[in-house]
Order: sequence, then structure tokens, then C-alpha cells
Amino acid sequence: MYGYVSERRSPVRGQGQHVLVVADGPEITELLSTTLELAGYHVKIAADGAELTARLAEHHFDLVVLDAMMTDLGGVPRRHRLAPSGRPPVLLLTECDSLGSLIPDLGLGEVDYVTKPFRIAEVLARAQVLLRGRGAGRGDGSPHYGDLVLDDATCQARRGQRALDLTPAEYRLLRHLLVNAEQVFSKNQISRHVWGEVRAENAIEKLVSRLRRKVNQEEPALIHTRRGFGYWLGRATL
Repeated sequence: MYGYVSERRSPVRGQGQHVLVVADGPEITELLSTTLELAGYHVKIAADGAELTARLAEHHFDLVVLDAMMTDLGGVPRRHRLAPSGRPPVLLLTECDSLGSLIPDLGLGEVDYVTKPFRIAEVLARAQVLLRGRGAGRGDGSPHYGDLVLDDATCQARRGQRALDLTPAEYRLLRHLLVNAEQVFSKNQISRHVWGEVRAENAIEKLVSRLRRKVNQEEPALIHTRRGFGYWLGRATL
């Protein structure tokens, strides 16, 4: 049997990284997705190889948790399609007697495995090892979302090759939205994070408007308004 969700008491915690779960069967999928969400990750699910490929093309993920024993992956090669440079690391779920065939797939730091039946605490621990130092960023530790990259050492940002001329408040807001991508923040939450106090709504609206003009010059637009709720960063879907 697999570990219970109650094992979330483990001290291993995520920091809002985006995880794609591809597991064999609804029971394992629900167990993994629920536990990872409770541990602080943003989780999406793919049911087969075709959906896995589509998800990776549409969204940025920091980690893929992949059931290596699935029979409907559609011939998707484990390592070369999922973990080349610029792709997320992969945590494979596999059976003990299959480890021999997986050895070529186990790269240095890019691919790891947990044997089935697995314990949730072990899944969380191995995920943390794969994500260590990545945060919401790239292999070099730079926070990024798509072609939007931040450099915390210099407090500078760029979109593709274009440098963004940001004020300190704009940089703080952009970083907060980026590392919490696809999460909506109210004006009050933004005000407290950027200035440490509540400010007038028009001050927040002007700040977001300036930042949006600087970031959204290229496609796709990344900063959006959720009318009546607040603002978020990500790729809007129809």
C-alpha cells in the first residue's frame, strides 16, 4: 500500500514550485496531487503521454513526477523528452525489478526515482532534492517564468533579450508575482508585500499598470487582472 496523506507532517515543504503529476490510476494520482498541494506545491495532472507532452508545451514546470510503469505514455522517451537542458527534472515512480532498465535514464541530478510501493515522505524528500536550488528559477538559480528572468543579485529583470527598467517597488512586485505564478493577489496583499503597509488603491493600480506596460510588450502577455479579485502572473488560457 502507498503512504497516507497524513504523512504531510514531514518537514519537507515546497515553495510554490509547479509540479506535473503523471501517474497510473486515479487513486495514485489523487494521493500524489493532494499531498504535493498540501506540501506547498502548485500541481497539475496529465493522464497519458499525449497530455504530458501538451502540458509541457503550454506551461512551465519545475518538476515532473512520472509513473514509469504506465503503458499509455505514447512512446514518450523518459529522459530525452523530459529532462534535457531547460526542461524540468523528473522523479520516476518504478518497481524494484525495473531498475535495471532505468539505469540509462538516471542522469546526474536531472532524473531520480522512488520504488513502488512508495512512501509519500520519500516522494517529498526526493522532490526536494531535485528542486534544491531551483526554486521558481532555472538551473542557475535565477527566478524566471518563460522568457521573463530576474537577477536577484542586481535587482534587474529582462524579457527575452530586452532589459526592463524597473523601480525598486516594481521589482519587488514582479518577483512576488513570478515566484507565485498563477496565484491571484489582492490589492491589499500587494500593498503589504511591496511597501509593508496598506496604501490607497490608486497607488497599487498605478504600480501594476506601469509594470504591466513594461512586461507585456512581448507576447504572450504575462501580467493579468482578475476583475474583482486582484492581479496575477502567468499565461492566460481561453
